[in-house]
Amino acid sequence: MKAWTLGARVTALSVATAIVLGIIAAAAAGVALGNRGEVDRLLNRDTPLALNAQGLLTALVNQETGIRGYALTGRSDDLQPYDQGVRGEATSEANLLRLLGDRPDLAGQVRQIQGEAAQWRAAIAMPVIEAVRAGDRTSAQAQVEVAARNQFDIVRTDVGRLQDAIADLREQTVASVKDSSRQLVELLVAAGLVILLAAVLLIVLLRYLVARPVAHLAAEVRTVAGGDYEHIVVIDGPPEVTRLAGDVESMRRRIVKDLREVARARQGIEAANRQLEQQTDELTRSNRDLEQFAYVASHDLQEPLRKVISFCQLLQRRYADQLDERANQYIAFAVDGAQRMQRLINDLLAFSRIGRLTAGFTDVDLNAVVQEAVNQREAALAETGGTVTWADLPTVRGEEPLLSSLLGNLISNSIKFRRPGEPPRVHLQARRVGDEWEISCQDNGIGIQSEYADKVFVIFQRLHAKEVYPGTGIGLAIAKKIIEYHGGRIWVDTSTTEGTTIRLTLPAESPVAQPAPAQPVEEVVP
Repeated sequence: MKAWTLGARVTALSVATAIVLGIIAAAAAGVALGNRGEVDRLLNRDTPLALNAQGLLTALVNQETGIRGYALTGRSDDLQPYDQGVRGEATSEANLLRLLGDRPDLAGQVRQIQGEAAQWRAAIAMPVIEAVRAGDRTSAQAQVEVAARNQFDIVRTDVGRLQDAIADLREQTVASVKDSSRQLVELLVAAGLVILLAAVLLIVLLRYLVARPVAHLAAEVRTVAGGDYEHIVVIDGPPEVTRLAGDVESMRRRIVKDLREVARARQGIEAANRQLEQQTDELTRSNRDLEQFAYVASHDLQEPLRKVISFCQLLQRRYADQLDERANQYIAFAVDGAQRMQRLINDLLAFSRIGRLTAGFTDVDLNAVVQEAVNQREAALAETGGTVTWADLPTVRGEEPLLSSLLGNLISNSIKFRRPGEPPRVHLQARRVGDEWEISCQDNGIGIQSEYADKVFVIFQRLHAKEVYPGTGIGLAIAKKIIEYHGGRIWVDTSTTEGTTIRLTLPAESPVAQPAPAQPVEEVVP
């Protein structure tokens, strides 16, 4: 491991982190797909099953009530609940059999109830109707007494058992959804811990493999600069730092060699002076010259050493910028990758923050919100030749940043999903409906087919390829969450024949009058 360069260590740490996060992401994707399937089952099968089972019971009770009323009064109007119940029963049974295609046991219960209901109609209902129509109401009333009630109670009991079985099925699906949601949370926590651990390891790596060796090298250089030229500079660290220490040690050796040569020269001169005392003047000049040379040599040879000291101190303060280009490139890759992972979650997470980090509701003028949203999109409107108009919009209670994001998102979608070759036209208006404001955003774009009207509000659901219309597929999901956080609803108006009309509601704080249809405010960007 000591032979590894700092860049190689950072790369290995980044690759290991990416592999672990990839495994966690794959596991999270699998759990998310399973969770989505369970949620679809809950919404598209279990809940409709419960509603249709209740509808079946209501239809059967309406039949019995209608027959009893008809037997008592003989009026044809009192037979309407029976007729409606027969139709409702048929509809509910058909829906139940369609939804229970993968549950033959429950489908068998539905068919059993179907047969019992038909038997009750044949044995009780139809004879009563015929008797009343024949004018024999006494006989008809006798037929709907205890025996008929007991026979209908059998049907009612079987419907109750069917409802209990459907409720158990729904509870199983709900439990499965909760379990997969818990697993998703655990995987997200694990991913966060992996990122945190990688960051800690990177800090430790830089501290122990760069900061410490550089500080040690600076201390070694200061020792040599202090006059201990025999002190050997030895550093244990990554190859980049050990190479730098080797260069410093080579310079120290050259200085020591020069100083030793000077010392030997001085000793020779002193010996000559002792031997040639008669040549004092010459030896004095020679000694003075030699002393001057020693001073100059000592001074000039320390100048490069002082530069090395300054360089090392600078490296100590800003070591990251002094690494080789490849190491800096690897570190930049690692930083860039961390910046991108934070940004995925953040959508998920917006999604998830909405309603948790709140500054409180205030009075929000939607006219100002729309005006600001249009101002922010002047470039897009100018590029497409689009216009945004709005009638007098109300003031509501809410969080202005969230409502600004909501309306801005709707306007941006209208601009993005425009018809080819046709400038986008967007119009917003509001009307008072009970204790709510209903706000509509209508455009002349490509529109949304009715079968996708609900799906567009599901997170990451896209109706078009991202190469055709770029985006993350989370915009309308965020819009829905913002509206629900404010206590409202949002939906696609499928009755629109041209373009797209999205309607949303916001609670009206007090029953004030609907704003008068003043002159429309128009923002046109040529």
